[in-house]
Amino acid sequence: MASPNGLIQQLGAVAQLRWRMFLNGLRTRRGKMELASGVIVTLAFAVGGLGGFCAAAGFAWYLVSQGKGEFLAILLWPVFFFWQVFPLMATAFTNNPDSSDLLRFPLNYRSYFLIRLAYGFLDPASALGTLGLLGILLGIAVAQPFLLPWAAVVLFSFAIFNLMLMQAIFAWLERWLAQRRTREIFGVVFILFILSFQLVGPTVQHLQRKPQPELERAFAMATRVQGALPPGLASNAIAQASRAHYALGVTSLLFLACLTLAVGYLLHLRLWRQFQGENLSQAEARSTLEKVEGLRLGWELPGFSPSVAAVFEKEMRYLGRSGPMLFTLIMPIFMLLVFRLGPMNGLHHSSFFHRTPDMAFPAAAAYALLVLTNLVYNSFGGDSGGMQFFYASPATFAHIVLGKNLAYGGILAANTVLTLVAVTFFYGKPSMAVLFGTLAGLLFAAPLNFAVGNLLSIYSPRKRDFATFGRQNVPQTTVLISLGVQIVIVALGAAAFAAAHFYENLWIAVAVFLVLAAVSIPLYIVVLRRIDGIAVERREALLAELCRA
Repeated sequence: MASPNGLIQQLGAVAQLRWRMFLNGLRTRRGKMELASGVIVTLAFAVGGLGGFCAAAGFAWYLVSQGKGEFLAILLWPVFFFWQVFPLMATAFTNNPDSSDLLRFPLNYRSYFLIRLAYGFLDPASALGTLGLLGILLGIAVAQPFLLPWAAVVLFSFAIFNLMLMQAIFAWLERWLAQRRTREIFGVVFILFILSFQLVGPTVQHLQRKPQPELERAFAMATRVQGALPPGLASNAIAQASRAHYALGVTSLLFLACLTLAVGYLLHLRLWRQFQGENLSQAEARSTLEKVEGLRLGWELPGFSPSVAAVFEKEMRYLGRSGPMLFTLIMPIFMLLVFRLGPMNGLHHSSFFHRTPDMAFPAAAAYALLVLTNLVYNSFGGDSGGMQFFYASPATFAHIVLGKNLAYGGILAANTVLTLVAVTFFYGKPSMAVLFGTLAGLLFAAPLNFAVGNLLSIYSPRKRDFATFGRQNVPQTTVLISLGVQIVIVALGAAAFAAAHFYENLWIAVAVFLVLAAVSIPLYIVVLRRIDGIAVERREALLAELCRA
């Protein structure tokens, strides 16, 4: 098995291991629920993938049949961006196992490298991207059948490049995020990049309101530059072959192959260090001893026990040093800025916020609650191995969970205040009925989210590592349940405001939300009182999931 000639045996052994793990997981209730959730998610992706397949095939047939093969880049660029960006932005739907766990077994490096690529190919982004490329290939084959072999080679090379690049990005991100200082710097840079990227649309719309010769020259230059990048090279290779310019087509394919080899070499550098035993969690020893500091007292929360205050302090300190916390605080306000500058600004008289500016504050507050979902529905995921200390401590789980909920509630309250200030600046001060209606809506929605999140955090936990990308923070079962809860909350909120507008009295929405809060708050209290018994009953499964290597 460990010999260089045992590549097929090693890959077969890993595949058999994954299959046995899947079958063994079905013996538990959670495994069956995960399978059902996975089937639902797969069907949803399949519907979207088939739609993309048909669209790609139709556009590719039209472009090639019209002799405009170079415009295939219009199809390849979305595939490229989706393949690279979706795994970073939608980790709730990715379930790639950690391939570094296989290093404890006698695998040779070639097997380990191929297994890493195989894990990446099973990612939803890779599957959907491959489906899009197959659609393009089908369209080319129907338009010009003699191009099928050449287009298959070109699109296969483009797929390998995307797979290599995605795995290289993940591998190097994990390396950069292994140290706290680089993790904080990279987190800020990544958040600023994501937020700035969302301003591209509003900026382009603003520039298009009047002639911009500089913009036209920049667009022409960008068109030439993209021709030297993988999507442009792939489309040019197919276009040149369709015109019988085989030398130019082969040249573009060779350039694409060189870029693939370069990205593969970067991936090799990272995986080779892992294969040699590099541990990203290792830290250099301090050269000097730190001075012994005096005893620092913990925080105090008036009206709450010291154990609740301690958990609250721990959550705030941990979240305050993480990128997701910064993203949570900034994103609702930044989205208001995007809506104000983009299609929803006041210059578009048909926009929703122009006709009903009072709805800006409820929408922003709902979004502020939505961005907390990843934390609320897996509140113990960040504790990992520290979960065992909760069981060993004299604090009750009701106090532990209450401290976490207070921390998330404090974040929600701060976000609500900041969004109120932003809405007042961008859209004007909301009326008192809208203000109280929004606060009453949060009084209903937040306890309901916390109650369901507390149960799922114990019944369906998932170990979370903020230093990795492309892996789920919560199980798929939790994703579907949380999505259902949000749909119910949004539907009830929309119905309440719609009824209030119909009767031209927004105070009706306040009354409806207060009635709903009278149901969700007692439900939260009941769950909180029973959380100790549930935590004791689920302690083995909870610790096994969060404390495993």
